[in-house]
Amino acid sequence: MIDLLEGSVYFGVFLGIASYWLGMFLQKKFKSPLFNPLLVSGIIIIGFIQLTGYNYEKMTDSLDYINYLLTPATICLAVPLYEQMKTLKDNMAAIFFGILAGVLSSLISIFIFCLLFGFDHASYVTLLPKAITTPIGMGVSQELGGYPSITVASIIFTGIMGNIFGIYILKCLHITHPVAKGIALGTAAHGMGTARAMEIGPVEGAMSSLSICISGIMTVIGASLFALFL
Repeated sequence: MIDLLEGSVYFGVFLGIASYWLGMFLQKKFKSPLFNPLLVSGIIIIGFIQLTGYNYEKMTDSLDYINYLLTPATICLAVPLYEQMKTLKDNMAAIFFGILAGVLSSLISIFIFCLLFGFDHASYVTLLPKAITTPIGMGVSQELGGYPSITVASIIFTGIMGNIFGIYILKCLHITHPVAKGIALGTAAHGMGTARAMEIGPVEGAMSSLSICISGIMTVIGASLFALFL
């Protein structure tokens, strides 16, 4: 049976979509961010591979069909931003410096963490792009001599944590301005933070979308500089 499934190039696509849909269903039913669709689908796919012995490489090759849609989906985030163009113009300085502060906080915290725990250079540069979207993060990691596969895992983990806990952290810090909330979620948790921001409101979603683009550019430049320090 497993041999038959491994022979299908579309099984991974089916499993990925079905498990993600199940995660969305559970999240809507129980109203809990712990049932994050990406987290649920990841657990299901990993569990399936472990229990059945399904070939990991074949699963990855099949899921690549979904990965091809990642970049176009990221580009489509420009649509809500266009709809909030007036808000962007009115808060341009705050948006720029807010994103810059978020990027620097991420890079500095990774530097201190890796310095304290004695990480080597390859591991250090692997974690530097953890707060940006996957296509950019993988490219940065590879160019700096890191491990792109581990970078992807750190990006996913960062996104899930931001999606689940980001809104609660904002509440604890009494951050209520929609622009500030959107910038924080997008800069700290890239696409998954943006998905959460869009659930909150259109302004939050648009600002979070913008943050993905600008923080990605800033991180590419910043990571190249920070890579020289360790």
